[in-house]
Amino acid sequence: MSDTAEVTRMDAPTRGRTLARMATERWRWIVLAALFAAACYAPFQLVPFRVFQFTMVLVYAVALLGLNLLVGHAGQISLGHGAFFAVGAYGAAIMLDRFELPYPVTLPIAAAVAFVIGLALGLPAMRLRGLYLALVTLAIAIFLVPLLKRFEELTGGSMGLTLPKPAPPAWTGLAEDQWLYFLALAVAVVAFLAAYSLLRSRVGRALHAIRDNEAAAETMGVRLSFYKTLAFAWSAMFAGAAGCVYTWVIGFVSPDSFAVTLSITLLAGLVVGGLGSLSGPLLGGLFVMFVPSISQDVNEAAPGVIFGLLIIAVMYVAPTGLAGLTGRAAHSIRKILRRE
Repeated sequence: MSDTAEVTRMDAPTRGRTLARMATERWRWIVLAALFAAACYAPFQLVPFRVFQFTMVLVYAVALLGLNLLVGHAGQISLGHGAFFAVGAYGAAIMLDRFELPYPVTLPIAAAVAFVIGLALGLPAMRLRGLYLALVTLAIAIFLVPLLKRFEELTGGSMGLTLPKPAPPAWTGLAEDQWLYFLALAVAVVAFLAAYSLLRSRVGRALHAIRDNEAAAETMGVRLSFYKTLAFAWSAMFAGAAGCVYTWVIGFVSPDSFAVTLSITLLAGLVVGGLGSLSGPLLGGLFVMFVPSISQDVNEAAPGVIFGLLIIAVMYVAPTGLAGLTGRAAHSIRKILRRE
């Protein structure tokens, strides 16, 4: 039976709600298609520096997508997400510099290595919660920087590693900044589709059950330790992939680029963007990229103060994050459609 026939068989109130939901879903895909078209068109209209900035927005969005799986959907806490980002970045740098592997090969390997490390760290962390879990993940971010500096022969120590950026193929006719942008866009699209499929599956429902009520989830047969550990591993995998693309785009890695402030900034960006929303990581990426530079322009002497005030202002206006504003707008549209 077709969807149209099923709708006609419903009673009037149910039919109205169903039609409104179908219309909202249709408009959602139209908006997404328009945004994707705009994203493909943008690098041909912007100056190279702006193209670089939006490339970094996509990189941070992929990293925040992983953090959102852990914090927004599984209800866990992490103050060490920047460490997994660094694992992907340094993993790609070492593979390119020491082993001269092709660029495409570094991405799945960096993501896989980050996944394994996240899985290993998730095993002891699954017994912790709240502030205790936050302290453990914070400790990971703290000891990473001196650890990277210690193995100088492999990581380049405090001086870091300088790497060539992937050159665009001649047949594309793209400049280097445009090519890097489309690489980041392709990785971001795949990452968002993977997260969307994951959250709509049985796994996503299990993560939401754990987030809402662990005791009730366990009663319903959800294996808490299994899904908590996997949430850490998936979160690290997305961060590792983002770190790899970061190395491609920047062409340089150093330990100081992955200090504790990176983890805190990523968490702040996700909260501002919107926890538990697929659009939250993208909005958070915009926040992480542009707000620090705006703060620097407003007051060069105290950019941190301006940064903090901007976070407070955004959270006051949108307590559920910037994604919550779009959610409320969509809810208003559904109410209007139901009246019609």
